[in-house]
Amino acid sequence: MKKVFQLLVDNNSGVLSRISGLFSRRGYNIDSITAGTTSNPKYTRITIVASGDEDILEQIEKQVGKLIDVRAIWELEADSSVYRELILIKVRAGENERQSIVAVTDIFRAKIIDVDKDSMIIELTGNQSKIDAFLDLLGGYEILEIARTGIAGLRRGTDGVVRLG
Repeated sequence: MKKVFQLLVDNNSGVLSRISGLFSRRGYNIDSITAGTTSNPKYTRITIVASGDEDILEQIEKQVGKLIDVRAIWELEADSSVYRELILIKVRAGENERQSIVAVTDIFRAKIIDVDKDSMIIELTGNQSKIDAFLDLLGGYEILEIARTGIAGLRRGTDGVVRLG
């Protein structure tokens, strides 16, 4: 089972290290983690995808919520939230492969952001299933490198908006 947690934390040095350290000490797994400052530079929004059984996920939420720099924590439920991930994919693309790679890229509304004589870099933003489907279609090509950001997300609507300071 997986859950997506969102945290608002003080934008202090070492916060991310303390959070990841808690996971490490307890033997919890982080599937993905993203962090960035909010509209108020005093605070950082962190999105963590964690996996485990219901008891472990409940413990994660409670223990992370007790950390000193954590101002708020909540679960981003799939039916009431929007998740996105960014992926950059470098694929081997000689002259013969380029047109078919461009066709797949267009179907997924991805962007080709770099072209070299024997490779291309493609940028795609979407939910995890879209990204996974895109990677499946590129399976017939030689993927040289992949960089994924992990999930970023927000709850839909204005209910539950947390504003600090």
